[in-house]
Amino acid sequence: MSPAHVLDRYYLSLTLLVTIGYQLCGFAIAWTLQFDKITDFTGGSNFFLLALLTLLAGNTYHTRNLVSSILVMVWASRIAGFLLFRVLKMGSDTRFDKIRSHFWKFLGQIWTVSLPLTILNSPAISEISTGGSNPKFGTSRDIAGIVLWVIGYLIESVGDAQKYHYKSQKLIPKGQPTNKGLWKWSRHPPYFGEIMCWWGIWILCLSPTTNGHLPSASRSAQYGAIMSPIFTTLLLMFGSGIPTAEKPTAKKFYLLSHGPNAEDRDANVWTEYKAYLRKTSVLIPIPPGFYRPLPTILKRTLLFDLPMYQFNEATDGAAAIEASR
Repeated sequence: MSPAHVLDRYYLSLTLLVTIGYQLCGFAIAWTLQFDKITDFTGGSNFFLLALLTLLAGNTYHTRNLVSSILVMVWASRIAGFLLFRVLKMGSDTRFDKIRSHFWKFLGQIWTVSLPLTILNSPAISEISTGGSNPKFGTSRDIAGIVLWVIGYLIESVGDAQKYHYKSQKLIPKGQPTNKGLWKWSRHPPYFGEIMCWWGIWILCLSPTTNGHLPSASRSAQYGAIMSPIFTTLLLMFGSGIPTAEKPTAKKFYLLSHGPNAEDRDANVWTEYKAYLRKTSVLIPIPPGFYRPLPTILKRTLLFDLPMYQFNEATDGAAAIEASR
């Protein structure tokens, strides 16, 4: 059976319409039942749905298509299940708070990030009889993509589990950030893991272009799918990821020492937190003993501890104290 041609040869319209419909159903359920705890589940499960749909519609079960689709479905199942479990247990979830409040941004994220697999499974790439290509599985890009995905998946899932375990303790140290396991090497290991996963998926999906023979339009589509990992990286570094965590967390520790309700026993909390920032990489997991002595300029540039993440005691501190009065 040949691939199903639906709306366009790259399944872009199909996946967009399915995403809109699926998210509308999720929002309708949440609005009708006044139950917002499924929003993040519908986001994660949407990736699973698109991976399965394009694989079945493409009907070309090449090894690369199967492996890529399975990896995305495994990632989507874990993230959807974990977010649902966490929000049911803890009552709130901040990972997608900003983006989920804007319907079009939320579904745009899902559609864009899914592009490498959507295009790989489409007739334009996988239907050999009409100009598609399927190089033998096992190219250097296949191997590199899988390795990146596996490392990223382990970092993301272990980081999430460690953070949940820390937060679920009955007595959480008030003046101490999460600094156990991967969190001792990175302030945001799940974000780094997620970024690695999607760079891995894009590289894994690319061999029909780099090792096969595709028309120029199809090659452009596969290269253009780099928007997926780039968007993921930019979102987590400049949007709903690190920026929503760094300054609010710093503000919390600053107020413990300097706020209007500060207690004497917490006088050193802010000093200790600043020491934690100096020795802990913001994104890429790096041993503290190696990271701490690095020049600030290197941390601010190559290691992404950008000035926009920094809590300024003179300006941000004064505003925080005033707001807490």
